Amino acid sequence: MKEIGISCRVRMKKYRSYKGEVGKIAPNLLGRNFKAKGPNQKWVTDVTEFSLFGQKLYLSPILDLCSRDIVSYTIFDRPVLSMVTTMLESAFEKIPDRTNLILHSDQGWQYQHKKFQRKLKAKGVRQSMSRKGNCLDNAVMENFFGFLKSELFYLQEFDSLEHFKAELIDYLDYYNNRRIKAKLKGLTPAQHRHQALSVA
Repeated sequence: MKEIGISCRVRMKKYRSYKGEVGKIAPNLLGRNFKAKGPNQKWVTDVTEFSLFGQKLYLSPILDLCSRDIVSYTIFDRPVLSMVTTMLESAFEKIPDRTNLILHSDQGWQYQHKKFQRKLKAKGVRQSMSRKGNCLDNAVMENFFGFLKSELFYLQEFDSLEHFKAELIDYLDYYNNRRIKAKLKGLTPAQHRHQALSVA
């Protein structure tokens, strides 16, 4: 590729939010076990950054490891605490208290914040964190961001940041409701989630 001047634009450097000590906030409860027998047992989250037109946009989603569906998400122009707390509040509206589910993230400062931790504790959610600098500990979330950027961000031209934001929202709807997955036996994440919840 170097010889003929071709470069790959896929899986470019992602937004990194790590600040603070490792292992002081939460253990790695997930342990790279990315399988869940049912919905709302294991959730993963992270933040990714998009840079367009000299501006930045941040996406913060929660993904369920059972059906690989996006439970909730927020899109902000700055990586502020309310980006993740608003995402949490939206996700928590969909589940009862004390489900004992695991929410796994990296060591980002937002996830280390006392307000974020209090919300998890009040809902009965167990916090899990990756080791510093080890993206494999949250590989499913990393893969989702890779699909999103490969299928949307790197393949389309956008007229403005608002145009990209609208396309991003549409992609997230497509991913949940229209994009079938072989691992889900040809179902979409939303269909698989509905089916799993109906037999739970």
